[in-house]
Amino acid sequence: MTKLSEEDIEKKLLHLPDWEYYDNALNAEFEFENFKDCFSAMSRIAFECEALNHHPDWSNVYNVLTISLSTHDAKGVTIKDFKLAEAIDYIVEPDEA
Repeated sequence: MTKLSEEDIEKKLLHLPDWEYYDNALNAEFEFENFKDCFSAMSRIAFECEALNHHPDWSNVYNVLTISLSTHDAKGVTIKDFKLAEAIDYIVEPDEA
């Protein structure tokens, strides 16, 4: 997997308004109605992560899910990260994806 240039990353981010590029990763924060809804989304995301064999750095505090995506083998952001970000957006906000 090839690391993307910052220019390529910025272009691709135009299609993912919930995500930002910093600290050499794609980052997003999602707020849910309550902990149960947040954890449910995390469970659905986990299945997608397994299917893509790509796993996020993430944390959850009550109803907020914070996600950071980078490809450790490439030491930066790759197409894999964008594929997972798109899948996460579809899970978290299916009407907007």
